[in-house]
Amino acid sequence: MQQSNTQHSEQKIGITAAIFAYILWGILPLYWKQLEHVTPGEVLAYRIIWSLVFMVGILALRGQVGFFVQEVKRLLTSKKQTIGMISASVFITLNWFVFIWAVTNERMVEASLGYYINPLVNVLLAMIFLKERFTRWQGVSFALAFIGVTLMTVYYGVIPYASFLLAITFGIYGLMKKLVNVGALVGLTIETMLMTPFALLYVWFAKPEAGIFSAHSLETWILLIGAGAATAIPLLLFSVGAKKISLSLIGFLQYIGPTLMLLFGVFLYKEPFSLIQLAAFIFIWIGLLIFTTSGTPAFKKITARRSVPLHTKEKGM
Repeated sequence: MQQSNTQHSEQKIGITAAIFAYILWGILPLYWKQLEHVTPGEVLAYRIIWSLVFMVGILALRGQVGFFVQEVKRLLTSKKQTIGMISASVFITLNWFVFIWAVTNERMVEASLGYYINPLVNVLLAMIFLKERFTRWQGVSFALAFIGVTLMTVYYGVIPYASFLLAITFGIYGLMKKLVNVGALVGLTIETMLMTPFALLYVWFAKPEAGIFSAHSLETWILLIGAGAATAIPLLLFSVGAKKISLSLIGFLQYIGPTLMLLFGVFLYKEPFSLIQLAAFIFIWIGLLIFTTSGTPAFKKITARRSVPLHTKEKGM
């Protein structure tokens, strides 16, 4: 009985942590909106720098600096893991840049689309690189998502490249992280550590007259420095949640973030959202619903019942 209560308590903590992580990711565009007077490149550079500072501080507080050094040494002993970690750093940096650019250029709806189609991109990458099997219902999900993206392309007149870049870069980042066996805390610290020299060079040469201490207001500096915590905190919450709850539940919760982005883009920032876009999102939402639930026992039971031939049912009667 006590063990059951403990498991229930752990699951409750996991669900709460994961929900807060996705809510924070969903409202993060509001944070970047406050920095739209700063170029996306500079915001990205300071996000990397201050994320590293914040992560090193967390490692120090938790007494894990020694463990971090050991993990770095372990990764360096394997060429495959080293390349994977460097690749992960590059792709998450590209993802951050595209996201900041999209949000600060009135493309929040397009950004949300990217994170809706990301799970489908993950499956496609797993099929290509990890040789995972493609199920019938995943095929249905892809077909519906393809219809949705096609409608969106017709609406924009061009392919929604920000959406695809966000989905692909985050998908490849996830793939690289599968190849590199490292925890979320250590992983983000290494990723930002690898990119920080380039970030420092960027802010130095972008503002040579001021160096890395660009002439921003105090409010802007607080936001730029706070970008480190804004990046790390939801990731840490997610890592807690992922350890305590099932992958299928994580799959359901992950749509909190892009849903909040979509609502903010349409209702708060008045970004255009036509009936064609709504139709496109409906196709994608239905596809994602099938994709997310297709592996559950309830879905399998329903589809199995419907696939029973009519004459078989009559014999049972």
